[in-house]
Amino acid sequence: MISKLDLINFKSHSNTIINLSNLTVLCGSNGVGKSSLIQVLLLLREAFLKDKSFDILDLKSNPVKIGTVNDAIYEFGEFDGFDIKITFLDKYFFDFYYEALTEDDKLKSFIRLNKTKSQVQLIVHNDDLSLFNTNFQYIGAARLGPLEQYPKDDKIVDVHKQISVLEGKAEYFVHFLNKFRDEDVIDELCISSGNFSFKDLYTQVTLWEKYIFNGANTEVQDIGKLGYLLKYSFDNERSPNKKTREFEAKNVGFGLTYTLPILVAILSAKKGSLIIIENPEAHLHPKGIANLTELMCLAAQAGIQIIIETHSDHVINGILVQSKFYEENNFSAGIDRKNISIYQFDRNDIEHCSIAIPIMVEEGGRIYEKPIGFFDQITNDLRELI
Repeated sequence: MISKLDLINFKSHSNTIINLSNLTVLCGSNGVGKSSLIQVLLLLREAFLKDKSFDILDLKSNPVKIGTVNDAIYEFGEFDGFDIKITFLDKYFFDFYYEALTEDDKLKSFIRLNKTKSQVQLIVHNDDLSLFNTNFQYIGAARLGPLEQYPKDDKIVDVHKQISVLEGKAEYFVHFLNKFRDEDVIDELCISSGNFSFKDLYTQVTLWEKYIFNGANTEVQDIGKLGYLLKYSFDNERSPNKKTREFEAKNVGFGLTYTLPILVAILSAKKGSLIIIENPEAHLHPKGIANLTELMCLAAQAGIQIIIETHSDHVINGILVQSKFYEENNFSAGIDRKNISIYQFDRNDIEHCSIAIPIMVEEGGRIYEKPIGFFDQITNDLRELI
């Protein structure tokens, strides 16, 4: 679990320090550096997976494509490179100092590690370092919507246990769901239906989908080398089997398919895993956002680290509600506010650099000190209307 990230000279980050918790939320207006924090984690992960070292950082990798070194360094920085300092569980510390030594190096799409200025010990398989092992998932803002069929890749799913390869598109989430459908979900995330309670991934994904989308059911069909079909049915008392006929994903609301990879990623995760999600609220009704946020809070409280980038006040409010719920229900549900880190990002227009402002969650799920721009648009609009 990542406990601290210090980013120096990377894109708009002159020197940004954030303390991460089980649930870390990055918010703020567009173009203020939220995605850059996620990108640097993805770049380091990809570098390690390629050759078990961090000697070369590829700025045009599968999960994130930045461009050249010039595109990656802070414009007004004091050196031609960037420094990434990461602490895991307050006991594993890494310092990745990347530097371009010549003008020609700044035009390349990769940058080399300066080993004399770095502190990088050998990383072996360690569940505490989920950023560098299979206990990790990344779901991007541009994830795939409904498709006629979904691809399969046995190595990516069976060996690496990933639902995404290209820019967090979640292209293999249907294959992943089908492959691991019988795996048990951790107890803290399981919900039941009537008198029946099943812990397998496929059932729990369907039950949470019903909860979020009012009676929806996922139907996966294996079509061999061509991949998988994804269809939906809906609970219906008039039908003989209590379900409607199956509908193709493209003929059902876009939000169902856009949210499904998030359900698969969270419900398949083990404690200590790391999940990064961009815009979990996309294409969701406010009630659906609240219900999905409940799942994210339960997972974070159970020990799954989740990093969210969001533009939705419904996500923030949902987290605050779950924090209050935790206090009112003898700590048996929801999330402890001590396990929440919220950062509002802004820009220093003079230095043209990112500013990370911590938002403190107080007792009762309240926020007393809100910076300007922290989801205050509805207040401003209501003031004008009144």
